[in-house]
Amino acid sequence: MTQYTAAVIGTGADPDDRVWGESAAMAYFHGDAYQAIPNCDLAACADIVRENAEAFAEEYDVPDANVFEDYEEMLRTVEPDVVSITTPVPTHADLVVGAAETGAPGAIHCEKPMAHTWGECQRAAAAADEHGVQLTYNHQRRFAPAWREAKRLLDDGAIGDLQRVEMGGKNLYDYGTHFFDLCNHFAGEHRPEWILGQVHYEREDVRYGVHNENQALATWSYPNGVTGLAGTGFGTGAEAIGCAHRLVGDAGAIEVHPDGVDADLRYRGDGDGWHARSFDERDLHKATLEHVLDCVYTDETPVVSAAHALRATEPIFAAWESARRRGRVDLPLDAEGNALTEMVDDGTLTPVADE
Repeated sequence: MTQYTAAVIGTGADPDDRVWGESAAMAYFHGDAYQAIPNCDLAACADIVRENAEAFAEEYDVPDANVFEDYEEMLRTVEPDVVSITTPVPTHADLVVGAAETGAPGAIHCEKPMAHTWGECQRAAAAADEHGVQLTYNHQRRFAPAWREAKRLLDDGAIGDLQRVEMGGKNLYDYGTHFFDLCNHFAGEHRPEWILGQVHYEREDVRYGVHNENQALATWSYPNGVTGLAGTGFGTGAEAIGCAHRLVGDAGAIEVHPDGVDADLRYRGDGDGWHARSFDERDLHKATLEHVLDCVYTDETPVVSAAHALRATEPIFAAWESARRRGRVDLPLDAEGNALTEMVDDGTLTPVADE
């Protein structure tokens, strides 16, 4: 069994004081996962706040000599096989590019979302390609039992040919990056051809350094004829969908985490009643990082690859751009920025922060 070394950039603050949307201490989820993988040694960590790095090192028995404030120094000194980036979103692209340019890690595993603008997402992916680094993003729900069962049922023909994918959740970006990734997965890993979106944003919601809308509706189409529908905002769009994902086929439907149903998944075939299923919990971070390391060894493309992440992220920025243009946006997206943030900056949208 091949033995791997891992490192973490951005250990963050105390995991016992998580503030979702500000500091979720994601490094500790990655640390727990690395520690649970038998053929992986968590060898080093870095944080610009040294006390944070030292606390992380103490938790995971990282040697004092391998605790750094400068991540590039850490990578050149330790040369880990894989490094996790668990910092606020606006720092992701610079850190991915910087880590790739050191030539030290063979793989970079970054927290999602990819970056705060569409241009930065593409820059990060291009840098990894240029330097021959396996770049992945933490779309760990790919490994969740309910979504895996939904894909199995779909592939087995339980609902016939897929016609539409639907998703409902908190927002299109911080939460929705997972759900767009899964929509694409169900639809055959295709890139949407176009997207039409609208947003409502009056209560400021900045998550890990980036604005998120309060409500959104979006529809899109894939080249194989499958269409998509999204609703976001609890008490609003998400409840209109009524589940995390709905797969509508020509002979039935599958719902993942349906509202008001004591089950993780339910499905029905043509003329059949609902069949409900529940699943045991799984350590999704461990499963994801095991897959990442396996792909380093086999040189296979990970299911959480940068290419898949780009396909999941582009429609998010395109939906916001569609709201700004008040019309459909064809892909590939020709705007490099972040339309939601730009509409806040120019006064088009005026969200108010909670007191």
